[in-house]
Amino acid sequence: MSTHPSDHEIESIAGWMIEASLARGAMMADVLYSSGDATHFSLRDGSPERDTRGSSFRIGCRVIDGEGRQGVADMNALSRDELEKMLEICLQNCQASEPETDVALYKGKPPEGGGPVIFDPDREKVSHPEREARCMEMHRIASEIDKRVVSVRDTSWADGSGKTLYATSEGFLGWYEDTYAACSVTVVMSEGESFEMAGSGAESRKVGILDHSLVARESVERAALTLGGSPLPTGVYDIVLDPEAAASLVESVGELFLASSVFKQRSLLKDRMGEKVGSGCLTIVDDGTLPWGLGSSPWDGEGVPTGRTVILEKGKVSSFLYNLKYANKFGVPSTGNASRSPGSLPGVGFSNLFVEPGERSHADILRESGGRVLVTELMGVHTIDPVSGDFSLGIKGALIESDGMPRRPVTGMTVAGNLVDLLGSINEIGRDLRFFGDIGGCTMLVRDVSMAGS
Repeated sequence: MSTHPSDHEIESIAGWMIEASLARGAMMADVLYSSGDATHFSLRDGSPERDTRGSSFRIGCRVIDGEGRQGVADMNALSRDELEKMLEICLQNCQASEPETDVALYKGKPPEGGGPVIFDPDREKVSHPEREARCMEMHRIASEIDKRVVSVRDTSWADGSGKTLYATSEGFLGWYEDTYAACSVTVVMSEGESFEMAGSGAESRKVGILDHSLVARESVERAALTLGGSPLPTGVYDIVLDPEAAASLVESVGELFLASSVFKQRSLLKDRMGEKVGSGCLTIVDDGTLPWGLGSSPWDGEGVPTGRTVILEKGKVSSFLYNLKYANKFGVPSTGNASRSPGSLPGVGFSNLFVEPGERSHADILRESGGRVLVTELMGVHTIDPVSGDFSLGIKGALIESDGMPRRPVTGMTVAGNLVDLLGSINEIGRDLRFFGDIGGCTMLVRDVSMAGS
């Protein structure tokens, strides 16, 4: 049972903290409060491993002085003595920080209409026996679908709900509620001397969207696809990225569009606004207003309403993603992409980042891809050099036969090159948009990729 304080109590505390901050020398102040209830149940090889239920909250305060210095502190207590200590730490942190230009608070009000749909009342109807039953069913399906499965290492279900308050000395005061649900399966397969571990998962803010039986089947399919894999001869291949592999690429590309990275010269896109850096079929969007999106919310970490921002349009750089500070530095409006927790200063982050889908299905693209390599995993995308774009990535997947079916497992190969060249070689985007957390990918056909193998 939730033990969270009432909304009125939190609003009163936030108002006091803001007034006390200003009275003690701050020019501006804001308060961020978040609370949540969560449940997690999992099986390990069919036996209960984790069964947790609980609630938590966190409250944080940020103060800004006349020279742009910022201080932040947070805690999970609400007594006046503890709040006084937190406020003192916050002010001390402000005094110890460096002056900054362009730090500001949002001067608007919460958007009318409540923002995107991100709260599912059906989450409260999920009983604990139901969570256990879904995990047991996932375990059964994964165990029975292929005799080569030697272990259903993990089956898990989690769901929760949360509330967020944001208040500022500029008069902003708003609440929103959200929910989430997630399930996952990890299996180990064996054939001869070969072993392969793979998994699948799904997440949503809406419980009814999750298909836990599909997740169980996909985990086995992904393991079977690469079981016993070996490298192909070194050469130049066309490759087909499945939606999950494509999503990992989209996330790495998206980081180049964060205004903080651009300003700090940690992005190869600096001074390239309007330039073509990718294929004409490639459009990447960040959208915090998607119904049920895991990255959706009515406003960002600074109260700025979220929105839809096309960052790469038909291969051309069309926008970066900004919070208030970096928007002021670049002389543009914020895109509503401030990212923060109660105990952190605002940074720049994604909401829901995804590639715009094309017209053909995954199966249609595979059907015409004989001799190409289906890539289900790109390993090492975090090592892509953000300034030069150079990369060297490992892959897992399978060679696609003439009938369009991926059959020969492929592992132990490396893809190396430059990110701009890779983006320019994307020949087609599938229509099968799928989100993995807040990142969405589609099937991608990429031409003439150099791959090192046997």
